[in-house]
Amino acid sequence: MKEKLKQLFAPVDMTKGKPWKKIVAFTIPLIIGNIAQQLYNTVDSIVVGKYVGDNALAAVGSAGPILNLLLVLFIGISVGSGIMVSQYFGARDREELSWSVGSCVTLTALASLIVMLLAPLVIRPLLELLNTPDSIIEWCNSYLRILFIGIAGMAYYNILSGILRGLGDSVSALLYLLVATVLNIVLDIWLVAGLHMGVSGVALATAIAQAVSALLCLWKLSRMKDVFDLKMHYLKMRKKYTVNMIRLGLPSGLTQAIFSMAMIVVQSLTNSFGELFIAANVIVMRVDGFAMMPNFSFGNTMTTYAGQNVGARDYERVQKGARQGTWIAVGTAAVITALILLFGKNLMGIFTDTSSLVELSMRMMCILAPGYIAMAVTQSLSGVMRGAGDTMTPMWISVITTVFIRIPVAYGISWMTKTEQLPHGRQECVFVSLLMSWVLGAVITVIFYKRGKWQEKALIKERKNDKTTFK
Repeated sequence: MKEKLKQLFAPVDMTKGKPWKKIVAFTIPLIIGNIAQQLYNTVDSIVVGKYVGDNALAAVGSAGPILNLLLVLFIGISVGSGIMVSQYFGARDREELSWSVGSCVTLTALASLIVMLLAPLVIRPLLELLNTPDSIIEWCNSYLRILFIGIAGMAYYNILSGILRGLGDSVSALLYLLVATVLNIVLDIWLVAGLHMGVSGVALATAIAQAVSALLCLWKLSRMKDVFDLKMHYLKMRKKYTVNMIRLGLPSGLTQAIFSMAMIVVQSLTNSFGELFIAANVIVMRVDGFAMMPNFSFGNTMTTYAGQNVGARDYERVQKGARQGTWIAVGTAAVITALILLFGKNLMGIFTDTSSLVELSMRMMCILAPGYIAMAVTQSLSGVMRGAGDTMTPMWISVITTVFIRIPVAYGISWMTKTEQLPHGRQECVFVSLLMSWVLGAVITVIFYKRGKWQEKALIKERKNDKTTFK
């Protein structure tokens, strides 16, 4: 029994065995983990919606785009370190792996300090730039300030759990996240329902819970001495690893920045429709968070899978796994889309007792739902390209679909549908534009994956000897 538990929490070698089995086994803990991660936001929304009111719910949702924009540094570090770790693990290179992890830990500390100093200066101006209604702007401001004071915990959890996944260990990251999720729920109820701290209590609960999960991840990595060394010597930032981490991660960070800026631009349009539509948008995005989880999970799995097999220089296996993983992801997305269309109203009712808000949220969700199938393709194949070291192509695809498709379509539909009764146009423009960007993004991603240029981007240019450098 002890041996089976040890094996469950050990790094997984994805360069051997049937690809689809490895992909499914690795993805299941990721999906469960992403459900738990989404519970952070969902419980926040449910608690403030039920105990504080719909305006507080709108405040938490309106803070989202700004939060995502200021997290781009950590997204870049996480993606870059994950790719490096998976490729060096696949190549069986202990020394390079140790330096990669150590550099990541130090770089995250520096990035956390930068964001902690920068965030308080830009939060309020960004909220005002977004035309955030006066009724919720103070709540948004206090919510974001508390989250950024505790940014180190959030950053380290996401980055260190990414390293664990790069090593093939998706189970440990899941376990620590479940612990933090339960803690977050307990603290949410205590601080908001019990101590009446409002949205500030929600932010404080999230910051504490994520700090706990970060410490657990660090403890796990420190015990993986059979795979790499986490000693003070390796915490020194060396140019080779820092540059590679930034080179690999920067496109993904920029992608998130572009996406967040687009969300901010579209949020301004969303805010023009009033508090009810803002609250509906929050509810749809919460359900969207759950619906999109399998897609993101398969994308992360394919990054690790491709990274390890590219490190082993087995491109035939990469392509075989890419086909199998994408079809499984598409099938999963189709089932989720059907469930949303059948039971969507029940999901919306969890967040609010206002029937008009439930109806409006469901109408918007019906527009968006088919896009999850397209995103299954995009996330899976983009994951393969990123795992191989090609992070630029997914970035440019994101730029095209977000900047040149979503924003113009959203504002274009809004402008063309303006009437005396609808001075800002039809509300559907927000979600129709998102659906169009997802579908076209899937088409473009398939084209670039088929071209195969991603195969030239590996960090390891020669296959290591069969002799492993692990203990």
